[in-house]
Formats: sequence, structure tokens, C-alpha cells
Amino acid sequence: MTEGNFVDYVKIYVASGKGGKGSTHLHREKFIEKGGPDGGDGGRGGHVYLVGNESLWTLYHLKFARHIKAGHGGDGGSARSTGSDGVDRYLEVPLGTVVKDKETGEVLFEITENGEKRILAKGGKGGLGNWHFRSSTNQTPRYSQPGIAGEELDIILELKVLADVGLVGFPNAGKSTLLSVLTSAKPKIGDYPFTTLKPNLGIVAYREFKSFVIADIPGIIEGAAEGKGLGHYFLRHIERNSTLLFLVPADAKDIKKEYDILLDELRRYNPEMLDKDRLIAISKSDMLDDELKVEMSVQLDKDFGDIPYMFISSVAQQGLTELKDKLWLMLNK
Repeated sequence: MTEGNFVDYVKIYVASGKGGKGSTHLHREKFIEKGGPDGGDGGRGGHVYLVGNESLWTLYHLKFARHIKAGHGGDGGSARSTGSDGVDRYLEVPLGTVVKDKETGEVLFEITENGEKRILAKGGKGGLGNWHFRSSTNQTPRYSQPGIAGEELDIILELKVLADVGLVGFPNAGKSTLLSVLTSAKPKIGDYPFTTLKPNLGIVAYREFKSFVIADIPGIIEGAAEGKGLGHYFLRHIERNSTLLFLVPADAKDIKKEYDILLDELRRYNPEMLDKDRLIAISKSDMLDDELKVEMSVQLDKDFGDIPYMFISSVAQQGLTELKDKLWLMLNK
């Protein structure tokens, strides 16, 4: 999937169908001049459904679907025949899709399971035909009910990436490079900040044909929780990761400070993110010799305490097997 095809935010207008109107027909046939009312009911309007599909990874197929409308119910007929139901519309979405009301921002529901089906807009009920209104005092009612109007709704669909591990780091920390060597993903890589503008997913092949999914989240900057940079646009993708892999380059001026800033941005966006398992990877460590690594480890042991860390190099392929082993243990503890 190319970066341009990854769409995780769309606005859509949806409208369910109107119910059909009831019939006011009076029964007439040879030798029966006054057969009484036999008007049928109107059919219900079509529903608009959202359906989870585990084969989808993006909302790209809905990017240009600005208006989704279900069919209207058919009108009732003679001989108490009911009108046809309106045609339902089914919108397939990837797992992890959040549905919000555009006006209020209220979260309506989330789609998290394959095949999960939820009504987004309910079709209007069909009107009753005049047959229902007959009585001993009104044997030929010439009125019926109109169909009930359908629902109209402006919604926002947001995709929160479903991945086991989320890569967290400042722009240019080497996240895309790491993803490219751990998986078969081909993210855009460059020596300038914000090379990645969309989350990239990759499947890490592990021992004995096991695997797990890792997501390269675009670089966070200080103030992201308040919307600086692309703010929430990036951070919401980390909410569903069970483990967070913090990537801090070995040539950073202050490794602990960078980690603290990243952690604080996550805390300010959603304090529950601090409950996730964390692992710190010191990237670009091929520029460090063994003596310098030992010296840095003494300080890092003090800085990080119980938070595990390791030295890796994506370019030199150093420490990657140990990294996968550690992540697998954290995911399956």
C-alpha cells in the first residue's frame, strides 16, 4: 500500500430511506361493489449499515463517497399488499474504525470485530394502509398513514491503527528504517524530518512461523498533544497498541530528555497510554564502540530504572534479533 492510499479520516453524509405510504384502496370486483378497505402498508426505508472487514486496512475506498443514501420504501398496494422495503446500504470499514457525530464530536460506536454489523442510519417505518382503520362506525376509511422519514447524519470515520507494537519517536529517529528491516514494508525513508506522513504497518516474521504487527507512527514533536504539528492526527493511532517501542537515536543530545518529552506528550493526550508496556531502543548505535556503550549503560540504568532498553542499529543489522525476542516476550507474557 502506498502512503497516498492510506486514508484514516473521512467525512460522510448518510441518509436512510423514507418509509412508503400506506394505500387507501377500496376493494372492488365483479358482483362486489362495496368490498371495503384493503389498502396495504408501505415498506420500510432502507438502513445504512457499517460492517467490519478484517481485510481492509484503510478508508481509501470511502474517500470520495461523500453521500451515502439508502433506498426508499415502496408504497402499499391493493389486496393488502405491502410495499417493498428500501434497498439497504452496507459500508465496509477496517477494524478499529471509530464513528463520530460531525456536529457534536460524540463517539457513536466503534467497529472492532470482523463481520460486526451496526446500523448507522435507520430506515423510516412504512405507513399503515386504510385496512387498519376500518371499524363498525367507519367501514370505508379513505385515509392511511404516510411513511416516516429516514434519518440524516453527518459523520466522521476515524481509523485507529490496530497493531501490536507502536513505534514512537521524534522525526528522523529512524523509525521507518527500522520498520523496513524488520518487515517487508516499504515506507518512505529520507534524511529530513516528517518523511513519514501516514502510519505504516508491517508484519514481523518471528520464529516458528509466528508473527506480530508493528506500526510506524509519524514523528511526534513537543506540543503534539495540543495539536502542534499534526497533533492528534498521529497520536490516536497509538491508542490501540499494546506495547510502545520508543526509538531514541544514540546521537541525541539528551536521551532521557527526549524520552521524557515523548512520554509527556502521550500522557497529555491520553493518560491511559502510560499503562502500556514500554521498551526503549537506542537507534543508530553502530556509531558507538563497546566502551562507550558500557559508559552510556551506567547512566541509562539510573535514568530509566525498570524500563528496559537496548542498543540497535537498523543499517548495521545490530541487535535486531534480540529486539524481536524482547518484543515477542512483552506481547505474550
